[in-house]
Amino acid sequence: MASEDDDKPRKKVSHEIGQDLSLLSVEELAGRIALMNSEIERLQAAMTGKRASKDAANSFFKS
Repeated sequence: MASEDDDKPRKKVSHEIGQDLSLLSVEELAGRIALMNSEIERLQAAMTGKRASKDAANSFFKS
């Protein structure tokens, strides 16, 4: 028999910088690391795109 908890929506994993980690399991910590790594990749891709736009604009206006 399924428990009532199975019907509840699961809380989305999130991480707050500086939060207490003592209550998290090894699996939860690994999940947080994966989450943070994917966010770092997303931020780096955004930064690369913005640099490319800035470089293109600088090149256009220097000509």
